[in-house]
Amino acid sequence: MKHRIANRNLPQLFLKARANLMCHFRPIISRFGLTDQQWRILRVLDEHAQAEPRELCELCQISSPSMAGVLKRMEELDLIRRSAVTGDQRRVMIALSAHGDALMAEMAPLIDAQYRHIEEAYGLSAIENLIMALEQFNQVREEDVRHIL
Repeated sequence: MKHRIANRNLPQLFLKARANLMCHFRPIISRFGLTDQQWRILRVLDEHAQAEPRELCELCQISSPSMAGVLKRMEELDLIRRSAVTGDQRRVMIALSAHGDALMAEMAPLIDAQYRHIEEAYGLSAIENLIMALEQFNQVREEDVRHIL
């Protein structure tokens, strides 16, 4: 059968790679009663200390309507806290709550250990090369690529 499109299906390869990677972390995330989306938010807040909901949407790749529901549930579970921005009551900052911070401290050694197992299986240089390639790929903005239509 002749293929109509000459290039490999890059989006499909990214999705498959993500699924293959997440299967190593999902048991840890599930053990602590978290969803993938909740984990992504906790991980970003652990790295950035705090962020506005729209920033979290971008950093976590979660749509705004979904983010609203996830943040509401996370606040009910006492994983995050919201605070108004001084001088602009319309803006809200999201940060880890004390409980969320303690949960991240408990999960961190397990996540780091799993990364070590992945590095052992694939080789540290392969992981470093992959990270570098993905960072370069993600630095290219949509407007930097010419569009057909």
